[in-house]
Amino acid sequence: MRRYMRALLLCTVFAVFSGLYVYSKLFYSEVGGSGAKRVYIPRRNTGARRGSEDKTVPPNPHRYPHRYIMRQHGQMEPAENSIRTRLQPPMMHLAVVACGERLQETLTMIKSALLFSMGHLHLHIFAEDQLHANFVEALESWPGSVRCKYNYTIYSISFPSDNAAEWKKLFKPCASQRLFLPLLLKDVDSVIYVDSDILFLQPVDHLWTFLSQFEPSQLAAVSPEHEEPRIAWYSRFARHPFYGKTGINSGVMLMNMTRMRSTFFKNDMTSVGLLWEELLMPLLQKYKLNITWGDQDLLNIIFHYNPDFLLEFPCKWNYRPDHCIYGSNCASAEEDGVYILHGNRGVYHDYKQPAFRAVYEAIRKYSFGTDPVASLLRPLEEELLKATHTYCGKSHTLFTKRLALSLANINWKHT
Repeated sequence: MRRYMRALLLCTVFAVFSGLYVYSKLFYSEVGGSGAKRVYIPRRNTGARRGSEDKTVPPNPHRYPHRYIMRQHGQMEPAENSIRTRLQPPMMHLAVVACGERLQETLTMIKSALLFSMGHLHLHIFAEDQLHANFVEALESWPGSVRCKYNYTIYSISFPSDNAAEWKKLFKPCASQRLFLPLLLKDVDSVIYVDSDILFLQPVDHLWTFLSQFEPSQLAAVSPEHEEPRIAWYSRFARHPFYGKTGINSGVMLMNMTRMRSTFFKNDMTSVGLLWEELLMPLLQKYKLNITWGDQDLLNIIFHYNPDFLLEFPCKWNYRPDHCIYGSNCASAEEDGVYILHGNRGVYHDYKQPAFRAVYEAIRKYSFGTDPVASLLRPLEEELLKATHTYCGKSHTLFTKRLALSLANINWKHT
């Protein structure tokens, strides 16, 4: 019996010393091993109370969205984790419609959005079929440093089959396509819609943040058509209901499409609310002889009866010739500069408003990868000085105030 007890005691002592030896090897390899990378792998702390912090591991890496999660060489990972993972900020969605001669104008708009954007963009481009190859060629030709900032989907123009011809010829070719975005992009929660003649002069990310300011009832954000009712088009000439005192301009429109798809809209055709997809055609049939600006007029009618659904943003987010053609009347732009330039009336392509044309040409000619201050801002400032004989040209500092700040941020990020 004693022999068995002695053998058991010797085995126990051997096991204890073996365990201590293995532990010491593991400990020293972690704190100072030869050539091994020091890594932090969160441990599952089953004994801790819920909400308590385990101070033996670093903070949760998911709190730092731009940090790479590195793993020690040779360590096995579960399949769902990658060796190098960077958490991306939420993707922003930008939609535009391009028909006819709008290819170059649309690409210039996209270039302005990518030039300043901080987050990732998904571009939704609705275009006539003959333009698809041109868009692909251009979007694939930009350098990799820009390509990593966006992906894109190109769609054919699509209207309800029963009334496709009528919708397509409403106002400008394909312009009413925007009305059907909530029905076509069924898997997209929110989107920024812009006309092709829009130019971003600061990060599109700042416009995207308006989504977080929506009240529970709000499902879209736009700017007023004008700031002064006495000279505004809707208050003087409209033959249909319109939003507020001066109407809205739909060239820049932020849409929560999840809400738009599920909301019942008040209207002057039935005593009950109608869903977005039920509302559009009856509205066109009732007002098609009284509308001038096509889909924008229909949006004004809709939000006239549903004003609580809209968030208004200032005119600096949708600055048009109307804000300076007869003298400056956009107070927010006078204070902060122009955030988004809207070249309606075709002013990018004629010489009636050379200040607008100068901004468009400066961005169109800019090549990604070159110094944006030397290649874009300085030539633009010189061209704007040639436009001071017009009212808009006299306000030329408004066109570059925000642009200069945006370009300075680009330079800072790359130094």
